Order: sequence, then C-alpha cells, then structure tokens
Amino acid sequence: MNAARNSGPHRPETVRHRRGRLAQSTQGFTLIEVLVALSITAVALLAGLQATGSLVRNADRQTVSMLGQICAENELIALRLRRQLPDNGNRSIECPQAGRQLQVEVSVRPTPNPNFRRVDARVLDEGRYVLQLSTVLGRN
Repeated sequence: MNAARNSGPHRPETVRHRRGRLAQSTQGFTLIEVLVALSITAVALLAGLQATGSLVRNADRQTVSMLGQICAENELIALRLRRQLPDNGNRSIECPQAGRQLQVEVSVRPTPNPNFRRVDARVLDEGRYVLQLSTVLGRN
C-alpha cells in the first residue's frame, strides 16, 4: 500500500514498505532546471566581469590623465621660471612618468599684444591625445 505525502515539486515523498517501515525517496532537480540555473549564474558572472573591466579601464585612464597633467604643468612652469618671453614655434619633449613614456608637444604662438605669448602643452600617450593645458606668458 503506497501513500504519498507532502506531494510538491521538490518535497520528499514518503512511501510505506511492506513491513510497515517508512522510506523517503527524494526527487532531484531536472536537467532543464539545472541548465536554467547555470545560465542565470553565467549571465550574472559576465555582467560582473564587464563591470570589473570597465573599472580597470577608468582607473588606467585616470592615471594617464594625472601623469599627463604633471608633465604639462612641468613644461609650463619651466617656461615661467626662465623669466623671458619664449620664442614662437613648436617643440616636443619626452616625459617619462611611472614607467610610461609620455610626449609633450609645446606650442608657442603670438598674441595681439606683443608682450604676451600663448603657450599650449599637449600631452600624448603612445600617440593618443591625453590632455592639453594652455596659458599666457608675459614679459617679466
């Protein structure tokens, strides 16, 4: 005589054996349920991986930007410390920072007032534009 109790999708069924003892048979998950659970887990892990990759790229971009700003400011300060009006023209300077080889392109242009010059310091990392700082220098 078989009597099923607790009949639910994942509840154990109680079966009465011939000798009157109760035995429980457990039902496992179906293959479809396991595959659905694995696919949900995989999607969640991929989303986490993409978020982590994005954080790493942003941190690297911020580091390069900060190092580029240091290089550009160094060049502009060096021009100010000379205490003379820089000559018009362009020049390129290597700027090693934290294991990176940044390049600073300094451009000096005239202004309508001959006592001032516009100076642009443009920073590149591996040929990619990082940032540009501009200032106006005058006669001292």
